[in-house]
Amino acid sequence: MPTGFNQSLKARLQEFKDICKKEDIRITPQRLEIFREIARAKDHPSAEELYKRARTKMPTISFDTVYRTLATFEGCGLLSKLVIFEDRTRFDPNTSLHHHLICRECKGIDDFYWPKFEQLALPSQANGWGNITNRQTHLTGLCKKCLKKSKKRAL
Repeated sequence: MPTGFNQSLKARLQEFKDICKKEDIRITPQRLEIFREIARAKDHPSAEELYKRARTKMPTISFDTVYRTLATFEGCGLLSKLVIFEDRTRFDPNTSLHHHLICRECKGIDDFYWPKFEQLALPSQANGWGNITNRQTHLTGLCKKCLKKSKKRAL
C-alpha cells in the first residue's frame, strides 16, 4: 500500500513503478505522465483538470485514456477517489490516512491530519454494523478566503 504524499516525487515515481510491476500493469508514457500530474497535485483535481494538465506535455492524450488510467490507479491504491461534490469526482494522490476540509463556496479541498479521531472508540451503532475498514471524515464550511469575501459582501 502506498505510504502517501510526504514522499518526494522521485520516491513516488519509484513506488509507482514498483506497484505497476507487482500488479502487472504496463508503464506507458501516458500512464507515467498522468501519474506525474497526480503526484504533483495538491488540489485534489478532477479527471478533466488532470486531462488538461497532461495535454500540455502530451497533446495527443485522450480524456478516455486519462479517465481509465485514474480508475486503474485507484484499483491498485495509487490514489483515492473523492465523491464530494455533485458535479464531479476529484482525485487524491495522498494515500496516507487523512481527512478533508471542504469549502462549499470555492469547492477547495485541503487535507488535515487528526490522529485523535482515528483513536476514538466507535459509537455503538458502528460497532454492530460490520467491518469498518476506513475512518475518514470531511469537514465542510467556508475557507478563510471565502469567509472574508462573504463578510465584505455583507457590509
